[in-house]
Amino acid sequence: MTTTRWAILGPGDIGGWFARALPGSAHGTLHAVGSTDPGRAADFAALHGAPVTGSYDELLARDDIDAVYISTVNTTHADLAVAALQAGKAVLCEKPVAPTLAEVERVLAQAAGSGLPFVEAYKHRFGPFARALDAVVADHEVGSALRLRASFGFVAGERSGRLFDPALAGGAILDVGGYPVSLAVGLAAAAGLDPADLVLTAAAGRIGDTGVDEHATATVSAHGFTAEVACSIVTELPRSATLSGSGGSIELPDVFGSRAASAASFTVRAGAGDRVVEPATVDPFAAEADAVSLALLDGRTEAAEVPWAHSRAIARLLDQWRAGLGG
Repeated sequence: MTTTRWAILGPGDIGGWFARALPGSAHGTLHAVGSTDPGRAADFAALHGAPVTGSYDELLARDDIDAVYISTVNTTHADLAVAALQAGKAVLCEKPVAPTLAEVERVLAQAAGSGLPFVEAYKHRFGPFARALDAVVADHEVGSALRLRASFGFVAGERSGRLFDPALAGGAILDVGGYPVSLAVGLAAAAGLDPADLVLTAAAGRIGDTGVDEHATATVSAHGFTAEVACSIVTELPRSATLSGSGGSIELPDVFGSRAASAASFTVRAGAGDRVVEPATVDPFAAEADAVSLALLDGRTEAAEVPWAHSRAIARLLDQWRAGLGG
């Protein structure tokens, strides 16, 4: 297939991880860097070997860019995604797509109208690990009546900047709460449930003095499936999960992996005894890029790893979670 020529919109820390991963992808190359700050774009492009820089509008007007990776602040994702799709570019958008379900629906409507791939970048859903985990759940190896416990939390530095700014959609839920929620959505789907049926049945947490949610817990349920999730930007929480069922459990000690590598293993504890599953690890950013490239090649608007139904369910549940805290 032809090479996918990528532009990074937002040359920050996460954009840097994507730029470093692209040479390891099967189909992508970094062609351009866009920013509201020309100097920042130029420095980033020089560091990572991109031949083209410019403003967002300048890059989207070019014919030599096939796809964009959006790694700006959460509140700018939707407008950039819509503009990119209108300009004929495929889009890989950092999570969350937007702070509200209404904004997510606006993006997906544009993607459908444009007939181009739009993919939300929940990195743990890309690669052999997620496929192997979904297969165990789909095969009912640990039975039914599934109960997930998952969390993601860290201690932020100073209480300032994007994470603690309500105007920039800061807070724990929109920064890291999507990880356990997206895991719940993916596993529920693997178990045969419709993600649209998942509902938030409980929410608790703490709003800090800057007005953002700093620590939160929630319960998500549907048709015998239950997920208890937690997130924090002021407390270290395990980045692990346990899925229990009527016939056993799955232990996932590092379910979300790292920015450099997908998770390496999980343990299935069932009637036949313990079984350690060790899928091949991948660079998650390269896997995300290749998922978009393959969708372009096949003429698909969605990637199987995070289909639009999952993005909708995640956004709706995050909306409900924030509303339950008054955020």
